[in-house]
This record gives sequence, structure tokens and C-alpha cells, in this order.
Amino acid sequence: MPARKDMPSTIERSPKKAQDTYVKAHDSAVEEYGEGERAHRTAFAALKHSFEKVGDHWEPKGKKGPSDSKAAGGRDTKAKTAGGVDANASKQHLMDVAKKLDISGRSRMTKPELVDAIQKANKSSTRKSRGK
Repeated sequence: MPARKDMPSTIERSPKKAQDTYVKAHDSAVEEYGEGERAHRTAFAALKHSFEKVGDHWEPKGKKGPSDSKAAGGRDTKAKTAGGVDANASKQHLMDVAKKLDISGRSRMTKPELVDAIQKANKSSTRKSRGK
């Protein structure tokens, strides 16, 4: 299966367990749905249950489970995704991630504002890592 050679760069920079989770879920989804966007979305959904995006890579979450209302609601929900940010984590955890990403003004942010700021910082960090 092509999952390893076509692995997104953010996952390539992540721990082996994250890579293995993505590959296993992707390969299973390809068998079920065929190659394409749905297989990749399924693999990312599986990854988000155990890992969260921090900067330009994925790190293990403290507690397994859906990372946002989109993941909790399933494929047909209209809820927005948090792009790999563990929006269901505690505010303190989000503050710690924001500190790691050097997000200014984090101490005055609400939980939804922290999620948005982390998501923005993650995208910026990924762009820099890709050289764009």
C-alpha cells in the first residue's frame, strides 16, 4: 500500500507510533473505500484520536478520544474541525501547548481563542517546515 511513501510531511516528522497509526488506518480505509480522499480523511481521523498536532508534527495526547466536535460527531456532522488541535483538552493543556508554540497573549485568551491561535500557529509552523 502506498501510505508510507505518500505520508504527509507532518506525520513524517512525528513519532513512529503516529506514523504506524496513520498507515494502518489508511491501508484499512483503502481496502474498504478505495484509494482517495476518503481514505486519507479516515486515516487522519484515526490519528486524531491518539495524537494532536503541535507545530509541524503530531504528539501523543494525554487521553485518547475525539479531538473536536467534528471527530465526535462523525462524517455527516456539520461541526467544524480544529485541524488536529485537541479542542476537548483542558484549558490548562491548551495553555501549555500555546506556551510551547510561543503564542503571545495566551494568558488572556478563552478556550476557543486558544484553539484558534494554536491552529493558526500549527499552520504557520507547517508552512515553514515545508519551505513555503
